[in-house]
Amino acid sequence: MSVDDSGASQPSSSPAPRDELRKVTDARTMRALAHPVRIALLEELVLGGALTATELGERIGESPTTCSFHLRQLAKYGFVEEAGGGKGRARPWRLTTIGMSLPSTHEDPATEIAASVLSRLVWERQIDRYRTWVENKAAYPRAWRDAADESEYLFYLTPAELKELNQEITDLLLPKYRSRLTDPAQRPAGSAPVELLLFSFPIRLAETEGQPDSGGEAPSGSAASSGGAEHEPDSGGQASAHGPQ
Repeated sequence: MSVDDSGASQPSSSPAPRDELRKVTDARTMRALAHPVRIALLEELVLGGALTATELGERIGESPTTCSFHLRQLAKYGFVEEAGGGKGRARPWRLTTIGMSLPSTHEDPATEIAASVLSRLVWERQIDRYRTWVENKAAYPRAWRDAADESEYLFYLTPAELKELNQEITDLLLPKYRSRLTDPAQRPAGSAPVELLLFSFPIRLAETEGQPDSGGEAPSGSAASSGGAEHEPDSGGQASAHGPQ
């Protein structure tokens, strides 16, 4: 993606998002992402490929004006770009990469807080989708109900072993089907988007290590609590303060 002097994104000549994960490490970018409409737009672009602001608005229950504003903000931070063709709200947008990743730890408190706010927004949406599946899975075909899984495993690991295990799982999963994200022709008949969530964390530390503090959340009303995302002016296209229904 390129950006002109006015801040507008220019159409990319590449045919599809780059086959890589964007590493997000700075607090400013995290705060810009921490908005439910922007996360919803990214999720829909993963599923639908290149889409216009109008098409995205229909999918997430927001106006084209709202979607256009947030798409421009996402383009400003390099997460989306114009796919070429169309004008105004009929311009299709697409992701610049197939996804993003956040480091687990950060050196400065501001980045740690911004990462926590963004992570919470993302995983709350993930858990909501899982809850929707649980509540509605009886309506799915038997083959999908048999194939879906709900598992929990308990291991005794050192930090180094946990890090190694997570990397091994990532190395196994990502190469296996990642090409299907950007090339619909590789998706077999009968395939559907499937979300696999992986949480790995210690539930209790050894007494010699001590227990973590229960605090650490941003104070209510702080810039970090609100996500710090830029909002469009009050011109009838104001973004909603809640996620899409």
